[in-house]
Amino acid sequence: MDKFTRKTSFEQWVLPISTTQMEKLIESYQLNYYTKKLYITSFLRLLLFAQLNETESLRALSDTLFSDDLQKATNLASISFSQLGRRLNQVPTEFFQQIFLNLVAQIHTKSNFEQRRKTTTPLKIIDSSTLPLNLNNHQWAEFRKTKSGVKLHLRLVYLENGYSYPDKAVLTNAKEHDRGQLEVLVDEKECMYVFDRGYLDYERFDCMTDDGFFFVSRLRKNAVIRVLEPFELPTDSIVSSDEMIVIGTTQNRAENLFRLIKVLDTKGKELHLITNRFDISADEIAELYKSRWAIELFFKWMKQHLNIKKFYGQSEQAVHNQVYIAMIVYCLNVIAQLNTNSNRTYLQISRWLKASPWKLAHIWIQKIEGKAIP
Repeated sequence: MDKFTRKTSFEQWVLPISTTQMEKLIESYQLNYYTKKLYITSFLRLLLFAQLNETESLRALSDTLFSDDLQKATNLASISFSQLGRRLNQVPTEFFQQIFLNLVAQIHTKSNFEQRRKTTTPLKIIDSSTLPLNLNNHQWAEFRKTKSGVKLHLRLVYLENGYSYPDKAVLTNAKEHDRGQLEVLVDEKECMYVFDRGYLDYERFDCMTDDGFFFVSRLRKNAVIRVLEPFELPTDSIVSSDEMIVIGTTQNRAENLFRLIKVLDTKGKELHLITNRFDISADEIAELYKSRWAIELFFKWMKQHLNIKKFYGQSEQAVHNQVYIAMIVYCLNVIAQLNTNSNRTYLQISRWLKASPWKLAHIWIQKIEGKAIP
């Protein structure tokens, strides 16, 4: 990262959003046609700033443009909250989704994803989280008599140093079952997929195995199984049993053979894990499943430190746009961490940026790198 840039910290932070790609997307979706003031680049920067500072409403965001520095960064002297609301409802979600995917591609490159997959099997974790909405304002998202909500179905790339990142997302109504998204989120071979028992689907497990996809999931304890062969365990194993099984009833049975591993969690509760991998040890399978906790931490981080608790708009498109903006912010923090080769947490990076958005970028960078600031 260029330490001698004259850019501000905020400008350096948003730099990975490709100008070339933005121009192509703007032209493709005709986003600036008939626009007199609120051009999409300015709008995107405002939304990123709002996420960074957890700005609670579009009215509050409009008021923040009183700042000369923010005016300079967005090329806007002022804008009404009603104009911001109309723009949020008009921009197609695919625009923000493409920016998110482009940032993911950059993270893949910077974290040597393709190089790592030549020597090890990348681990991808799948799960979902419900984002509650106000029923009166979001009746299109009703999933219970008194509740509304959207569900974020996510796939997270797990990195051993703990700095994981999302690489695919699907937004649905909260009443959508997790199982229906498994086919969408499992699309790349030579990876190991980890997911919880909400995704149990014997037919899909057969298809994944036949197509060469590896997985480990949690099995319900009342599942019908038949043990074909027990495997011997080392004396120091954390696993209580390791068996080759057939799963399902006569009417609904998987065609392939699977492996059932039983292990105790930290609370002493026995977990039943199912996998189609027979080439690694039972202890390694158990450790892979433990990695699933990373996606729980990701959802917790998003809900605590990004602005997806209160939504700016009432339409489905406005809500989806705000969720993608939040994930773009997360990816920008990941890239900042990778660019500085730092062990700083994303929360530290975000806090220091929030404290110095208009200072010269090298000051923020040196803080992330842990170097003394002159």
